[in-house]
Amino acid sequence: MVFHETQKLQRIIVGAFFILSSLICHSQARMNFEQKTQKFGKTKPGHVLEFDYFFSNNGDKPLIIKNIEVSCSCTKFVFPKRPIAAQEKDTIHVTFDTNHKIGYQDRILLVNSNAENSPTKIRFKGMVDNKSEK
Repeated sequence: MVFHETQKLQRIIVGAFFILSSLICHSQARMNFEQKTQKFGKTKPGHVLEFDYFFSNNGDKPLIIKNIEVSCSCTKFVFPKRPIAAQEKDTIHVTFDTNHKIGYQDRILLVNSNAENSPTKIRFKGMVDNKSEK
């Protein structure tokens, strides 16, 4: 009899654990960008291009951007340092210095945060053309 009651209690505890785990896992920040890719077309070397990436926190916990990774110092960014509340919107501002750049450019920024979908890739693409205008 005691063995049967112990098994029953174990099943209840395990079931409660799974239910609580699933609730905790679904209670997170979620970063959602309006547009993940920006296209700047054709430009000349030496221009500084600027992009704004608009995003929202579609989760139910505050979103905290930890850092952004880029492969080149020609790409700079500014992101909110404060937590972004659930259902709130904000912006990541990016600048790209085309000085000494020639040809097709495809730059990726990895946004690292506490969101369930982290890291998130955003990117910009375009052509830096050094040919003189005729």
